[in-house]
Parts: sequence; structure tokens; C-alpha cells
Amino acid sequence: MFGEKVSLKEHKLSVHYLCLLTSSGVYQRGEEHEGVFGFLADDIKQENRRSARLTCSVCKKKGACVGCNVRSCRKMVHFPCGRKQKFIFQFTGLFPSYCPDHSPIQTLCVSSDLSLPQSCSVCLDSIEPILSYSVLKCPSCHASWFHRDCVQRQAHSAGLFFFRCTLCNNKEHFQEEMLRMGIYIPERDASWELEANAYSELLEVYKRCDALTCLCDNGRTHCAKTGWFELIRCQLCGSRGTHRKCSGLRLDTRNWACTDCTQATDGKASLVASPQGGQRRSLLSKRHLSSIQTSCKRPSLPVGSGSPEELLQALTPQLRPHSIVVEVSGDQVLSAGLHLVRRTDFDPTHTLSVRSKDMPETTFPSTLPNSNTAKQYFLKLLMQQIQDSVVFEGPDGSKNLALDSQALREDLYFDVGCLLALSLVHGGPPVGFFSPALYQCLFNYPPNRPLTFTHMTPDTHFTRQVSRIAEAQCLDKLKEAMTASREYLELAGCNRPISSLAERDALVEDLVSFTMITRMQLPLQRLREGLQTLGVFNQVQLFPSVFCSVFCEAASRLTAQTVGQLFTVNFSQQEERLSRETPVITFWRHFLLECEVGKSSISLQDVLHFTTGAEELPAAGLLPHPSISFLHPLTSPTSGGEEVTSRSARRERRDEGLFPQSEPGSKHLLLPVSSSYQAFKSSMEQAISHHVHLFPTES
Repeated sequence: MFGEKVSLKEHKLSVHYLCLLTSSGVYQRGEEHEGVFGFLADDIKQENRRSARLTCSVCKKKGACVGCNVRSCRKMVHFPCGRKQKFIFQFTGLFPSYCPDHSPIQTLCVSSDLSLPQSCSVCLDSIEPILSYSVLKCPSCHASWFHRDCVQRQAHSAGLFFFRCTLCNNKEHFQEEMLRMGIYIPERDASWELEANAYSELLEVYKRCDALTCLCDNGRTHCAKTGWFELIRCQLCGSRGTHRKCSGLRLDTRNWACTDCTQATDGKASLVASPQGGQRRSLLSKRHLSSIQTSCKRPSLPVGSGSPEELLQALTPQLRPHSIVVEVSGDQVLSAGLHLVRRTDFDPTHTLSVRSKDMPETTFPSTLPNSNTAKQYFLKLLMQQIQDSVVFEGPDGSKNLALDSQALREDLYFDVGCLLALSLVHGGPPVGFFSPALYQCLFNYPPNRPLTFTHMTPDTHFTRQVSRIAEAQCLDKLKEAMTASREYLELAGCNRPISSLAERDALVEDLVSFTMITRMQLPLQRLREGLQTLGVFNQVQLFPSVFCSVFCEAASRLTAQTVGQLFTVNFSQQEERLSRETPVITFWRHFLLECEVGKSSISLQDVLHFTTGAEELPAAGLLPHPSISFLHPLTSPTSGGEEVTSRSARRERRDEGLFPQSEPGSKHLLLPVSSSYQAFKSSMEQAISHHVHLFPTES
């Protein structure tokens, strides 16, 4: 009821976690390991002194630390007293609390076809269908009503990753509404996932030969590691087995289907057998918690804030310094990626190290300056080849998922999803080629919006048939179009009699839903499961509106402002040097503007490649963050008898030999401290042109 009780013996204080979160005058100013989950001991003592002067409006005792968030309201309570008086505590944002007079409420969705429920959808006991503090409802389906205590117990059990509506399965809007109505959602995995050995029985495999006559001298349960008496299990059900010798199989046979499964699939069991022949690897889909800070009370970080770069960077702490080698032959980047994720030792948290086998310079340059640049170039080509693969169809930049039987047999949809997630977290470019329809099918964004035939892939057989039905202007034309597409309608379960033109739109909607969702269920599901690698799918599902541009929009053109904002400027502490460095930053910004408008021989892409080694901005942003410092000229003292040169000549001599220097690995740029803009521009163009000549970028 009050959260975990934590004691700090050295400070002689104990607090309940929820009491601490809801206290009006204390915030997390420390790291998670400091104090009590980031609440510093001194701050807790200060809040204790503050609340000691405040009287609870319920029990009339001192120590009331929770106040109504409405400024004009003076009600103060203890957290337990507030629960009894139906206060609502929002465990999100700044963790505000509201008294019964100012609490948020839910409204009834008035609909003619909506019947009010009579039972709680969690405990199934009877419920009075009147919205109140004790009775809540789902904001998405409006059909799931439940007791507050029931849904709170569900939240405690399911945790952030599995807490969703029990009827419509909605997660994003459901969690937002429950947080608004004062339900505490622990930021952890579900309780059944945390139980030790909860699924140990799933690791047990069938170990018995079911052939009519077993030829093994050691009996039906004997299983050799290799050879004729290795036990082969049914690839479909896994609950039948045979020795190779006992069923007359070849010595290299790995895929086998039992008699029951062969009969159930009309003798076509081999068409649906898994080609992998082994157990799928763990993909750490939920090992990193999402960036929704439902239990973090920090004033500067409200829930839901963050760019795609920040949200993807929240997943990068999973990555480990151990490297895994990716060997690329020729321009076969996709093949190399598929070989990588299908390896038995594949671990997505390992750093990628790209190595060429026999790559000619025309396909994969061997002159890439460092391993990080080679990795980014590999991920860029990988994204391009994934877009052109058989699992997608449609125009460039707006791809839908294609149904390909060979890809299903090879489980290519899963592998492509795994590679997309891997690329996003490991510093690859944005996806940028999903159609809005595909994004909606995967992540239900925009939510609950029906697809239309304009979302279908252009110039396909199904699209032409649906288009002809949708464009029928009279009943006769509609029936004619339906007759021509009779086989398709029967396949979709839509071959029904039509008595008026008004039924056309509903028919088209059903056909579109069948074509893009129903028949694509397995590819969509496998792609989702692949995207769960490193927690990417869960992160996108939490913030679908934020990630829409990453998946559906082409990378925006570089601007001087964008490039300039990437860098943190490190000025010198000495005043004399600082006075020289300040104008150089002005030169730098002006140089970027000239690169943008074409007044320089250098492009912004060349500048980015020179300074960071990247040809375009990664979806997860640049890590480490780029920085700028300054390269000062070496000064040499002159003898007293030496002829004094003019000031301009001294400046020219000082500018000679000063060129920018970059460290792409650390994303660090040294700008020359030049006396004039022309000298600065000349040195920048010479150095970057030389770099581009040595390491050309792919336009």
C-alpha cells in the first residue's frame, strides 16, 4: 500500500517509497544509488522538518507532507490518510496529488451500441457501472470497467512492460489514463518473469523414439550426440521423436515431421518446417527498462519528453565493449548481416567490428579511416539493401510489407526486424522507408484509424481489384467488379450479396483489412519479434508519435544550424586565449552557412564526415557528443635588432601552417585560431578537401 520501506541506519531514518514520492517538498537530486533511490538524506530530513509544522486535515496530527496540487486549496494530509479520504496521487511527472474536490475524473462515453458492464474485468465480481473513485474504465475500448483495488493489484503484478487493458489489450493510452487516475505502475518486469525457474519446464525436450520398431540396442530413450541413433524431434509439434536409423532417414537429416503433423498438413509438413533447425537466441528484448520515468521524481524531466535520439541512447548502456566480427564479401552487406544474426553465438549487445573479405573499392571502400566509420558505412548499406529486399514492396521511401513464402520459410521477417533494431541502437541511420500504413500495422499509430485502399501498395493485383470496387459509381458496376474479383473475395471471406451502393465502403474496408493485416499476420508478428532486439520495439511502442519520423521520413537535409548544434565548444580558461578563440567560433558558424548555400567548395556533408566520420546523422545521435577546442599558433620571441615587420605580415606568418585537425573516434575537432575569416576559410577548405580526396563519401 505504501511501497517499499527503506532504512538508512547511518542517518537513523526510515521512509516508505510512495510516501517519499508524493511528498510535496522533496525531489531526487542525487544519482539512483545515493540516499533512497536518488532522494538525498539531507533533503529527506529537511522535508521532515517542514512537514512537522503542518497539520493533517484528516487525523489532525502533525507531519502532513502531502498537499493538494491546486494552489488555492490548503488541504494537507499524510499519505495513508489521503488514501482513506480518496485523494488521487499521480505517480508521473512531478508526482502531484489532488484532494477529492479537485481530483481528475473520467467521463462516460455515450454510444447507442455500448452496454454498461456488470462485472469487473479483472476479478469478475459484480460492479456498479457508475464511474467514481472506486470504479474506473479503459479509455480505449470503454467496455472494460474495474475496481480501483483490482487494477492496482494488476499493475503491481504486471509491471510497466505487461500492464494493459484486459479486454482490448491497449497499452499506451491505458497506462497514461491509469497514471492520471492515480494507479501506481512499478517500473519493472512482470512478477511471473522475475520468479526463479518459472519456465524451467519449457527447457525440457522430448527424448523418446516413437518409431514402430526401434532398432537401438540401448532402448527408445537413448540419444546419441551424432550418428544414426541421434534423436530427431518433430519440427512442428516437438512432442514426437525418432532415431534416424529407426525411420530410415539419411545421416544428414535435420528436419523431420511426425505422422500426426504430416496428416494435419495434408502431407506438406516440409513447407512449414523451421529452416533454422535450432533454438532461437535470446534477444534481450526487455533487459533494459524503458525511458518512461514513472518512478523518478525530477522537476526537469516530465514523463513523455525526449527526442528519438535521447530515447535510443537510453538503450545504448546495454552495449558492451566485446566485439563481434562481421565479414562482408563484395557488396553482399545484407547477406553478411543475416549470417551475423543467425550465428549461434550472436549477442546483440556486442560491438560490431566490420571486416572485408575481398571487397573491391567500388563497392565497399578499403580506405575507410577507422573501424567506427566502417561500421557506419556498413549500416548505411545494410539499410539500403533491406529496403530493396523481398520482404518489402512498394515505391522507395514508402514500403509496405510483402508476403513471400520463401522469406517465411527462412524466417527472414524476424531477421530483418532484428537487423533494423541492431542498426538503430548501434549508430546506424534512421529507417526512413516505412509507409505510414506499415508503421500503423506494427505500432497502432495513429491509433484505431482504419486503413483505406490508398494505403495499399500501388500497381499490385490486389490493389487493382480493390481500386476497381472502390471506384464503382453504381450498383451494376459494383457487382461487375465483384464478379471479376470473385476468387479474391472468397479468399478474404467477403463474397457476400450486395444490395445497395452504400455497402461498398464497408466492403472495401474489409478487403483492405484482409490484404494488409489478416493475411500478413505472421510476417507482421515475426517482424515485431525481431524489432524487440535490445528493447527497440518496446521503446517505440511507448512513444510511437516520437519515432514515426525515424521509420517513415527520409533523413532531412543538413543545415548549418543542425551541424553547429552538434558541437560543444570548450573555450580556454586564459583570458588572452579566450579573446582569440571567441572570433573563431563566429568564423566557424559563418563557414557553415557558406557551405549550406554553396559559397564554399565544401559541403556540410564533407564537414560532418571530416569532423565525426559519419556521412549522415545516426538515428541515435552521435556518441560521444562532438566537441570543439582550438589550435593556437606557436609564438617565437624576436631579437631586439630584428627588423619590425608590419602587423599584417605578422598575422599572415602566424596563420601559415595552421589547419583544422579532427579525431573522428572521439568526435573532437580542433579549429585553427586564425586572424581573419579568409585565412580560416582557406585552411578549412584545404584540410577538408584533402580528407575528402583520401576518404571520399558516397553521394
